[in-house]
Amino acid sequence: MRPKTRTTLRRALAAAAATGLTASPAAQAKQTTPAGTRPATVRAAHLERMTIPDIQRAMDRGRLTSQQLTDLYLKRIRELNPGLRAVVTVNPDARDIARASDRRRRTHAARGPLEGIPILLKENMNTADRQPTTAGSAALLGARPDQDAHVVKRLRAAGAVILGKANMTEWANFRDPYAVAGWSAVGGLTRNPYVLDRSAGGSSSGSAAAAAANLATVTLGTDTGGSIVDPAGLTSTVGMRPTLGTASRTGIVPISSRHDTPGPLARNVTDAALTLSAISGPDPADPDTATAGALPPDIGRFLDRGALRGKRIGVWRAGHTGVDHDVDRVFEATVRELEALGATVVEGADVIEPQELLSHLLPALLSEFKHDINAYLAATPGTHPENLAGLIAYNEDHPGAERMDWFGQMYFTQAQKNGADPEDPAYRAHRAAATGLARRSIDDVLETKRLDAIVTPTALPAPAADHQFKEGDTNPFASTTNSSVAAGYPQISVPAGYTPEGLPLGVTFLGTGASDARLLGYAYAFEQATQARRTPRHLPTTG
Repeated sequence: MRPKTRTTLRRALAAAAATGLTASPAAQAKQTTPAGTRPATVRAAHLERMTIPDIQRAMDRGRLTSQQLTDLYLKRIRELNPGLRAVVTVNPDARDIARASDRRRRTHAARGPLEGIPILLKENMNTADRQPTTAGSAALLGARPDQDAHVVKRLRAAGAVILGKANMTEWANFRDPYAVAGWSAVGGLTRNPYVLDRSAGGSSSGSAAAAAANLATVTLGTDTGGSIVDPAGLTSTVGMRPTLGTASRTGIVPISSRHDTPGPLARNVTDAALTLSAISGPDPADPDTATAGALPPDIGRFLDRGALRGKRIGVWRAGHTGVDHDVDRVFEATVRELEALGATVVEGADVIEPQELLSHLLPALLSEFKHDINAYLAATPGTHPENLAGLIAYNEDHPGAERMDWFGQMYFTQAQKNGADPEDPAYRAHRAAATGLARRSIDDVLETKRLDAIVTPTALPAPAADHQFKEGDTNPFASTTNSSVAAGYPQISVPAGYTPEGLPLGVTFLGTGASDARLLGYAYAFEQATQARRTPRHLPTTG
């Protein structure tokens, strides 16, 4: 199949650029509140402090309806998104879904813990509706998925309102090692709601910025190499990368089935935990979900203010402290708070990446990407390139739209040239070595020091948001390393403080496989004690 023509492409991108959204004018008009609708008694300022259980109680008591909540978020998107570029598509069916949810609530037929809750999806998650799924690339504007991604099915089954889709680093930062953080051909460049000339990171940039700016109750991102945790740290949100296989990857534009995982971004740990619990569970099409296991349905019992009491928490400093004064200041305060909460703080819990890891990891990733993206394209209806070779040709034919002057497509071309079949012995050896080395580098620290988890700064303060800031030359450190990614182990970033200029700083808790619920508990206890998060002020600059 051939991609869209240049004329159609220019028209589609121009329409998106005009409003910061890809919803049609008719659909946007449909999203206004009709005359005579009783106004909600819950306002946006209240929602900043409310959790999903708080919102559910408000709806149960008649102080708020899902339609009113949806309208409130749509209004905020219209007002704030032109400056943030966090949302790419507004779901034209969102208000209908919300009205149906309100009818179910009135008849006591609510379906789950997310009933009536508006959620934004990262723009690489399939929806079988009128919303495109492009992974940020204009090459997929003609794609027409005919099924929801598995996590989207689970959200709908839990009662969620799919509000729209969030911007992202194009191809989830796997086109080129120097991709522009938070930029896509379809959505433009996402801005940080705390300081608008700063980056929201990537690749789940739009999901993080939208959650921080209160454009939805919660958002979903995907993480292959820090793409949830790192932007969470830059935007003062809670970002959870779960254990590989906790949530299905079916119907998500892939990088690697051995690394990719969806996960939540939210303004508080409670909402992240409830959302992760809702999307987790077995999927026959994703074998890893059979072994990872779903989060417990009563995830709330892990959200305990005393969860850190008596726990041994290792402190990872090597490479992460001594780089930035404000990071050090906030991290030292974090360590003191952990001790005050009853944890035993254990120094020297540094995860040292094996020198030979990357030599195994990159060949494995290139092979997995070639196989997985070809399979995704072959299974996706619509007009779009048929395979990776077609994507490479598309980018060469559309250098302006795809900003080939900003960054190239080295990962694409290397995967096409060097990617091996999944049954190839050399590939299998690389994957086994990468996963084994990564897991041992974390588990050895946890076991040797008898730790329940490790804590470390998430990232440096957000850098400038422009095409000079590339994913490949971002912060000198990040809490997500090749070891934590290749291991498939969970991590959660939680707000911890700010620079004097108002830029967010986070800390990350990480552990071994299937420790997701415990990490959520530690993050919750820390969050409740510190109350570190502030509402973003949308400052134009730090100067």
